[in-house]
Amino acid sequence: MTVWISADEIAFLEGLTIVYKSSIDLFFYVAGSAQENELMLMSVLSCLFDSLTHVLRKNVERKCLLENMEGAFLVVDEIIDGGVILESDHQQVLQKVNYRADDNPLTEQSVTQHLTEKLALTSNVLQSAKDQIKWSILK
Repeated sequence: MTVWISADEIAFLEGLTIVYKSSIDLFFYVAGSAQENELMLMSVLSCLFDSLTHVLRKNVERKCLLENMEGAFLVVDEIIDGGVILESDHQQVLQKVNYRADDNPLTEQSVTQHLTEKLALTSNVLQSAKDQIKWSILK
């Protein structure tokens, strides 16, 4: 059963809460469980759209998105990870991906740098978890 709350913003479909927004020839969706707070999902959607608007230089359409897919992936990676919301402020997202509206588009070097930093952080977290498990076993 589908229940439409407001045109072009929110829908409940098969146990999911879905918020969405369109721009020219693109649709952006954020889905959560039926228990998820709709305002939080809207906040994530707004963050995604606003961040991509800056990355795509206010030209939010399919062709530009495809040409700047690396930047789009970085934005999504900063907003959400494994279904967990990490950030809902587009300024923070843009700062984390080292992107400003007056900069050149994201380069392969900045993407590589970002991924290297993420990998190092993940390694540190995994090492910390290993140490905690080791010490809990040795006690």
